[in-house]
Amino acid sequence: MSLFKARDWWSTILGEKEEFDQGCLCVADVDNSGSGQDKVIVGSYKGYLRIFNPHPVKPGDEVQPEDLLLEVQLREPILQVEVGKFVSGTEGLHLAVLHCRKLCVYAVSGTQGNVEHGNQYQIKLMYEHNLQRTACNMTYGPFGGVKGRDLICIQSMDGMLMLFEQESYAFGRFLPGFLLPGPLAYSSRTDSFITVSSCQQVESYKYQVLAFATDADERQDTEQQKLSSGKRLAVDWVLNIGEQALDICVVSFNQGVSSVFVLGERNFFCLKDNGQIRFMKKLDYSPSCFIPYCSVQEGTINTLIANHSKMLNVYQDVTLKWATQLPYIPVSVKVANFQDLKGVIVTLSDDGHLQCSYLGTDPSLFQAPKVDSREINYEEMNAEMKELQKIIREATKTQDVLPESEKQRDVTVTAEVSPDLDEESQAIDSEVKAGAVPSITVKITIQSRVAAQKPSLAVCVQAPLAVTCDQFVFDDLEPGSSETVVLSVFLKENCSPSELEGTCMVSYNILTGIPRVAQCNFSLPLKLICFPAQPSKAANHKLTIDTNKPPISFVTIFPDFVDPSEGDQANALGFQFLTGSKTTLLASKTSQRYRIQSDQLEDLWLVTKELIHRLEVHFKKQNCKDFACTFSGSIPLQEYFELIDRHFELRLNAEKFQELLSERAVQFRAIERRLLTRFKDKTPAPLQHLDTLLEGTFREVIALADAAEENQANMFQAFAKLKSATHLVITLISLWQKLSTDQVAILEATFLPLAEDTQELGWEETVDAAVSYLLRTCLSKSSKEQALTLSSQLSMPKDTSRLKKNITLFCDRLAKGGRLSLSTDSATQQAAVMPGGCATIPESDLEERTIIPGSTAMFSSNGQIKKQKSKP
Repeated sequence: MSLFKARDWWSTILGEKEEFDQGCLCVADVDNSGSGQDKVIVGSYKGYLRIFNPHPVKPGDEVQPEDLLLEVQLREPILQVEVGKFVSGTEGLHLAVLHCRKLCVYAVSGTQGNVEHGNQYQIKLMYEHNLQRTACNMTYGPFGGVKGRDLICIQSMDGMLMLFEQESYAFGRFLPGFLLPGPLAYSSRTDSFITVSSCQQVESYKYQVLAFATDADERQDTEQQKLSSGKRLAVDWVLNIGEQALDICVVSFNQGVSSVFVLGERNFFCLKDNGQIRFMKKLDYSPSCFIPYCSVQEGTINTLIANHSKMLNVYQDVTLKWATQLPYIPVSVKVANFQDLKGVIVTLSDDGHLQCSYLGTDPSLFQAPKVDSREINYEEMNAEMKELQKIIREATKTQDVLPESEKQRDVTVTAEVSPDLDEESQAIDSEVKAGAVPSITVKITIQSRVAAQKPSLAVCVQAPLAVTCDQFVFDDLEPGSSETVVLSVFLKENCSPSELEGTCMVSYNILTGIPRVAQCNFSLPLKLICFPAQPSKAANHKLTIDTNKPPISFVTIFPDFVDPSEGDQANALGFQFLTGSKTTLLASKTSQRYRIQSDQLEDLWLVTKELIHRLEVHFKKQNCKDFACTFSGSIPLQEYFELIDRHFELRLNAEKFQELLSERAVQFRAIERRLLTRFKDKTPAPLQHLDTLLEGTFREVIALADAAEENQANMFQAFAKLKSATHLVITLISLWQKLSTDQVAILEATFLPLAEDTQELGWEETVDAAVSYLLRTCLSKSSKEQALTLSSQLSMPKDTSRLKKNITLFCDRLAKGGRLSLSTDSATQQAAVMPGGCATIPESDLEERTIIPGSTAMFSSNGQIKKQKSKP
């Protein structure tokens, strides 16, 4: 137990989930008891007004019922509470409560009861002022040197000072150059108001200058006419402090020099009445609130400054005299007198922790027990040390903070996809033009082994797929409990997806506050986006997949797409996608081949993937371990390049639309300025068809925005097609070169680096950089290529010729025996595997192959490049 802690004399927690701020705390003898004992007045943003009279039997005791004198709920949030002489005809203290649009002044009185805790307190509304502007804060004092009463000044959110002479409204003045409201204080010695503007400078305004300045309530058109009768509001003095202020306090103790204290974000200032700096203190922490109070030493002032590290520092001028620990971060601090105990520190936090404490060094009664003295057995210690070292070595083998198995045991999430489509589709706002868009149900279960705090579930599927609800928030999970949610997945956009997978991710906190994540993946069936159709004989694009096993009937591997009545004769199968395209799957009767054909290249991908997956599952069930698929045809690079060019063309269009929209927006604003000048002119001038030009420009902006939006939708579909075709090319290359799992992962990271495509970072430049890196490292043909440096900044290229050239060169290097690897000595390993390395390819010959229109570059299994003239 530390000696340097704020000793709890009396404390309580106000309400539930209430919010408090700097002006919500006040300490004064509000009921005019005459005993000199202060009461604690607290107002909250929920409108609760509470008055306390702390008197614990013993320091640190719980709050007694009689400590709460009054609790009343007002109709509006309470911004600030102050106590002063606010009612005319009497010098008694009254309570002023500031709301957003109202100022209320109450009289607090108590009635003596017959029993110990039978005193009754009540508030009586003396008067109120309805404000025309939203209030920010207020200050009070004997403005103008009045005797025996206090006037109130309220600062609005738009920079107007509204002054009230008790029951009547006096006048209002706007602060010059106002942007945001700052703290406000009144100095009775100089009869001036002091605030900190948004220009980060302390400003002082004389009350007399405010009184004789031009009335803020006059209209704008008559303001120029009354300049002779009123004066312009001028600042008395200005001091630039270079930072925003948290609070201002003006104090004068023992008839000493009046000082203005300003608490900044990183500094603490003490100013004279004329704005000169008496002293300043640079703070090495972030302060939250402060209050100056009287010092026992002549000529000095003590200051309490609380910070966001839950510390309360006591300064005598600039010297730190004491530092004490608080249980929370205070937003307001006061010094009060209770029951012959002077100088009690009253603090209030933003969530309602109210505490009265004192600075003391109460001794701790805890004494550490004596350590048992015993002889040390070194043999046992050596054996124990060896055992612990063995445990440490075993734990560090996982190369992780926690073992993976233990992570999985805390919270597990599983997803179960329904085997059948929903009888009644749950599709919402689908843009697919098909008659009925099907949906499928996914059941997600979360099981917790430990206590999981704030668990939330996120379900993600790749567009154009969508889910009926993708975010779920649960209550805290108890150990051994589970939660289950059900949702539906459907096709929303009018294009085919490139993947039929989804991800479930659960984020939660364990009891120690450490965040954890658990996730799982699920696969969606092909029938979600297509249905059986008649096979088509003619097609523009055809692929042939070779296997080392006899062909399997489609009734066996595609039971959900084939009518069982066809029996084993079903060797042709048609897939009709919801987007309108059709793909046909053929099985050879005499050879071990399957053909996939379609009019669109991207539509081959999902059917090809589904065929390979179902064949692998079928032969795995048959305990056949040597099943393999190969591809010996030509990689359809020319058709793939057409999709790249289409996507890049839409990106160029988007850039042009952005430039045109920027130009039209500049033109539109220029015309608006001209029109506004004409309309504000007191002598009207002809518009000279500016209104017609404004309307025409507006129509152009709307038309360009519609065209840009349509181009954005087309670019999304083009990118979806490009991803599908890229998946297909990756699969064909891996089957063609018989790549391992690690090499396929490198290939996917190279050609599919982005989940979404943007103008700032597009697919073309990212893939070009990745392919260039592989050509420079593991697929390099000489040490000269390895020495080349790549550009560190990615930017949108002018065209796609370089990208297409690099992709063609990439496939050629693979055809000549190159292997994908990310190790630094890959070139050495490649040279050992391939005697002589990759053969040199003439760059001029390569450019000729890729640029000649009407030709298709084909890479066969024996590594030769062929040319085929396309049919006219």
